[in-house]
Amino acid sequence: MTDISLILPTYNERENIVSLIRRALTALSDYQVEVIVVDDDSPDGTWQEVARLAEHDARVRLIHRTQERGLTTAIATGIAQARGKWVAWMDCDLSMPPEYLPRLAQALRSGADMAVGSRYLPGGGDVGHSRMALAFSRVINWGAAWLLDRRLTDYTSGFIMARREVFARIPLRGDYGEYCIDLLYRALRMGFRVVEVPYVCTPRQAGESKTATSLWGFFRRGWKYVVTVLRLRLGL
Repeated sequence: MTDISLILPTYNERENIVSLIRRALTALSDYQVEVIVVDDDSPDGTWQEVARLAEHDARVRLIHRTQERGLTTAIATGIAQARGKWVAWMDCDLSMPPEYLPRLAQALRSGADMAVGSRYLPGGGDVGHSRMALAFSRVINWGAAWLLDRRLTDYTSGFIMARREVFARIPLRGDYGEYCIDLLYRALRMGFRVVEVPYVCTPRQAGESKTATSLWGFFRRGWKYVVTVLRLRLGL
């Protein structure tokens, strides 16, 4: 039986994806693991790199999407195809070191329903983003904690491992990173045990960041985060 299904949603991550997969499989060598790469028809050849790797490693599976786009739907597609009793996902630019995955798994082994990588717990950190991006993240997470539930420090983490039964009750909602706020808060409200594990976010290894890099970009994406927090706060 598969212990962990690791979902990797990709778009133009050709230079990072093979290294990420190999490091993740090494880090989780004590578990039966499948890696599900959900690629949105990357023009840089990401899915071709994964397809070549999958030919020689049965633990790697490729879902090549040509008609659908988006981070949240990619993760949801992976969840629907997952065979593991635990499901995990992370960014694919190596800013989330896969060597932290065993710590998330250990939290589940210790009784948690969901483990979340946190940049803001003691022992965590973020050296991978600009000061503007970090300030934006801190404001959003401070506001989410203050308005929703202060037991969590990193509502926009996106570095998650959880038991499959969690997703049977909580389908993902949202377009981009706001899905994480929605998921974590609803998990807490439903009584699931959510545990944070500190990790250090590191600089992207290669390729272009999909995180906003300008004030307009932060506003364009940030308003959805704010609306999500307010909607959850008001019980809508």
